[in-house]
Amino acid sequence: MALHRDIFWVGRQWAVTGGGIQAVDQRLRGVLDIEVTRLWDEDFVQSRRAKPGVNAADFDSALTVARERFPQTPEPDALVAELEALGVIEAPIVSPAVRAMELRVEGRLARFLPQWRIRR
Repeated sequence: MALHRDIFWVGRQWAVTGGGIQAVDQRLRGVLDIEVTRLWDEDFVQSRRAKPGVNAADFDSALTVARERFPQTPEPDALVAELEALGVIEAPIVSPAVRAMELRVEGRLARFLPQWRIRR
């Protein structure tokens, strides 16, 4: 995968971009890249650091720059619990669900329904 268009830091092997930490070598095709959402997942980061051929010093400095650039955000459930404890939120937050597309042909004969045709 090509480097993200927003590049904040470039090292010898790693770059901090708008997409997270990406390997500068594009022949890897994004196999070792770390997205912004997974920067704070220690197990995932250590699994990437333990791969053969990874420059550990460059990776650590890229990780430091990326974590400064993209601070850890609290989990949405923890944030809601904090706001409820402070009395800011009185009612629970309900996210609107998108209804699935419904097709109804009740009471109609199929031969009288409009047909879709693909022209070639």
